[in-house]
Amino acid sequence: MRPFHNRMDLNHGGPHSFSSALGAINGGAMNGFIAEQKRGLRRCNIATLNPECSGTSVGGKPDVMGYHNGRDLPNYWAYARDFALQDHMFQSDLAWSLPSHLYLVSLWAARCANGNPMSCRNVHNDPELPSDFGKHRHHRRAPIYAWTDLTYLLHKYHVPWRFYVFKGTEPDCPNSAAMACAPVHQGAKTPGIWNPLPYFETVRQNHQLSDIQSLRQFFAAAHKGTLPAVSWITPTQRVSEHPPGLVSAGQSYVTGLINTIMKSPDWKSTAIFLAWDDWGGFYDHVAPPRVDMNGYGLRVPAIVISPYAKRGFIDHQTLSFDAYAKFIEDDFLNGARIDPRTDGRPDPRPDVREDAPQLGNLVHDFNFNQAPRPPVILPIRPKTDLIEPRNPSLANFP
Repeated sequence: MRPFHNRMDLNHGGPHSFSSALGAINGGAMNGFIAEQKRGLRRCNIATLNPECSGTSVGGKPDVMGYHNGRDLPNYWAYARDFALQDHMFQSDLAWSLPSHLYLVSLWAARCANGNPMSCRNVHNDPELPSDFGKHRHHRRAPIYAWTDLTYLLHKYHVPWRFYVFKGTEPDCPNSAAMACAPVHQGAKTPGIWNPLPYFETVRQNHQLSDIQSLRQFFAAAHKGTLPAVSWITPTQRVSEHPPGLVSAGQSYVTGLINTIMKSPDWKSTAIFLAWDDWGGFYDHVAPPRVDMNGYGLRVPAIVISPYAKRGFIDHQTLSFDAYAKFIEDDFLNGARIDPRTDGRPDPRPDVREDAPQLGNLVHDFNFNQAPRPPVILPIRPKTDLIEPRNPSLANFP
């Protein structure tokens, strides 16, 4: 099966667990994606409301082989054309949303016996689930994320940060091999798959739970020009582009965020890193480079948007989400690293991800000598060639 242009607004993809990634990569042959999707469909429990268990093909072709073009995604194309596109960005780990978000804020995923960072042990696919606590009798304690994360260094160097959460439902399933599941609530005060920071020991010990805030607070800060030095923004399912969220809804949501920042007094000193947290089961032909026992994972889209981003630049460096932490550390922390030997909070992580020899440097995507670029305000709902789903209610599941 060859890749094909898929105009459907609702994409289903496939399972994207650690084992699914290994099966899809298939030793570097990159030919296991359809088999993994079929395996995921067999696991679907059609006795419950699982719309992703049907309609996963386009004209008889598995939609994991489909791609979108500039007529489907005009705003994303515009950002890539006007700013910097990274065509070798790999997710940091070879797994699904929760490990990916743990890597995004800490460059590691682990399981910990207690609050001592040295009690943590490397995991690929199954760190403790934040959203499970309190739902089942066998969960007698909250998950423990005791290893060191980036907010520890930001606090140590007095660098303000926020983690903004769009209230709604989680985009992914607690069972990483599942392709559909019942909805799970998500909010700034609700630890979850896309909001893991509340269970980090460092965040609690440094009394920084209040820095995890709602998306409404992001808009307020942007309008006032009071955004912190470092921000993460995470969506809700409906606008996440995580199957079965509509591609058009995600593009509109992202455009709204970027327009808000561009209209903000903070635009002149901002760098926006737009990325997707994992591969979603969709086909890619590039075998991920191996940097250690945990990654990298498959390629994901990534764009740098800034007044100082190079126009129309395509960055071919090998990158991962670790490059975001490296850029932040170099910019705000005098090059400090999440390094057990130097950060004052040792944990048994296998390596210092920011210093991987394969990892590129995001500074190459900028020209700080150029005049600041003006905002590029795009329509929130651009005209596209996308085909709406026959049953629009599926786009709101869960």
